[in-house]
Amino acid sequence: MNASNDPESRFKQAAAYRAVEFVRSGMKVGLGTGSTALFATRRIAELLRAGDLRDLVAFATSKATDREARQLGIPLLPDDLPHDLDLTIDGADEVDPELNLIKGGGGALLREKIVAQSSAREIIIVDETKISPRLGTHWPLPVEVLTFGWRSQARFLEQLGASWTIRQNHDGAPFVTDSGNMILDCHFGPIADAKTLAGELAGRAGIVEHGLFIGLATDLIVAGRNGIRYHSRNS
Repeated sequence: MNASNDPESRFKQAAAYRAVEFVRSGMKVGLGTGSTALFATRRIAELLRAGDLRDLVAFATSKATDREARQLGIPLLPDDLPHDLDLTIDGADEVDPELNLIKGGGGALLREKIVAQSSAREIIIVDETKISPRLGTHWPLPVEVLTFGWRSQARFLEQLGASWTIRQNHDGAPFVTDSGNMILDCHFGPIADAKTLAGELAGRAGIVEHGLFIGLATDLIVAGRNGIRYHSRNS
């Protein structure tokens, strides 16, 4: 349960534990994907075992998180998501000053966005390296595409100004999402108008989803060398 001696891991754990303080008994909670969100999932399981949280039910944003939650004994909603969620705790790859995000480094952007849009609160937890003056400055934008006709989407992305690479597994094979699609990691550089780009990507047939999360994060928790900072979209 403890973070390693790596400072970044300690920061991730600190942000995750702070986010879990917003969780209350009886809530329906979204469980995010990735190394930072994993700390939150494990913390929730710990509190359930101790009896500090009761009557909680969760919904996982990926198959990997689903497996982890089941192993930890966290009760889960069925995959059809029969209820909206009180809150979701998830990580992000890049966060701008307006709390807009790039997500999808773990490959779960489609499911993460479905869950985010179904949550009353989307609490994002990051270490301080993920803060950016403009999305695209430090991180490529993941774009999930159908394998059918994918090169057409690649040409479309080039027309929008991106260079791209096919996401691969460690063995060099193409990465396949939980929904059976591929991901093109797109380098736009700093994105001048993320909202407009999100609309252009959303309107293209064959693009299943993109990693721009615009206006979805309600809370941001940032952990770093100077402690924990909390930001709210309403503040």
